[in-house]
Amino acid sequence: MSDRAYIATRKGLFEAYRTHEAWLLDQQHFLGDPVSMVLPDRRDGTLYAALNLGHFGAKLHRRDAGSNDWVEVAAPAFPEKPADSGDPVEWKVRQIWSLAAGGPDQPGVLWAGTLPGGLFRSDDRGDSWRLVEGLWNVPERAQWMGGGYDVPGIHSICVDPRDSNAVLVGVSCGGAWLTGDGGASWTLRARGMVASYMPPELQTSEAVQDPHRIVRCAGEPDKLWCQHHNGIWRSVDNGALWTEVKPAAPVSNFGFVTAVHPRDGETAWFVPAEADSKRIPPHASLAVTRTTDGGAHFTAWRGGLPHAQCYDLVYRHGLAVSDDGQILLMGSTTGGAWVSEDGGGQWQAISTHLPPIYAVAFA
Repeated sequence: MSDRAYIATRKGLFEAYRTHEAWLLDQQHFLGDPVSMVLPDRRDGTLYAALNLGHFGAKLHRRDAGSNDWVEVAAPAFPEKPADSGDPVEWKVRQIWSLAAGGPDQPGVLWAGTLPGGLFRSDDRGDSWRLVEGLWNVPERAQWMGGGYDVPGIHSICVDPRDSNAVLVGVSCGGAWLTGDGGASWTLRARGMVASYMPPELQTSEAVQDPHRIVRCAGEPDKLWCQHHNGIWRSVDNGALWTEVKPAAPVSNFGFVTAVHPRDGETAWFVPAEADSKRIPPHASLAVTRTTDGGAHFTAWRGGLPHAQCYDLVYRHGLAVSDDGQILLMGSTTGGAWVSEDGGGQWQAISTHLPPIYAVAFA
């Protein structure tokens, strides 16, 4: 059972630990600095923290297992843009938006998704990085656009536990993409998604979809869940076809985050917001919705969460589930952090006055 977790915020990285009675805050790191992503690498116990230092750029730090010391390692960086390139995108990493560990048979392999849409790979625990040119050079990238930011971004990296060379990524706005050869070649994987914000003739175009977050069930890897800008979708065939979950989930089907049970691909959680144009909890009451039957039915859980005058929003990486599928950790843009030890039914506050939370993860 998980007994330690990490909370990445606008003003530092916080650790939380579990006692017999409650979860409590513990150590703090990088106080005052925005920590855009945190990755506990369970293969060797290493902890990675990505920082977004504005004028000073995106940075990456590593803490080895058993150590209290952080070491700055290389950050992903684009090669020099060709002088004759017609690409309007600036080849500069604005932010490390996602981090993922490679498979257990790939020690040292890391993946990093960035703004403005570059995917990077490291084979040496972050000491060096290279742009995954197979994805960067797909012709459809010309159709990608910003979703939330003014440039595209890769927020979801789903390594297939059956084959470490098979990786699916989610792009806002650029759909979902799958490689089966470690990143050399890529295919679009967003068929079935619908972007109602586009003109009618482009709404089913795979390359303009805005999946806010995509997660894969480790125990049933063909089952994927997506919180999309225009609803909730799921796939049971590794993204070959996505089916919208209807009828709509209770409360709202708009939001940014989803989490899936690590063994049961029919069970998933969401944190609804009212609408794109009103990004607050519906009726100013925070809720977590859960399905246990593949989206046929949903239950809205509010126990222990603020019921009134609540304006917390949960970002793409603000919900995590433990390896046993029982403990959930949630963090909001208003600095609230809650944990549930019964699969989302009842929640307890860890803190309600942290800085805005970007990402949470269990050790």
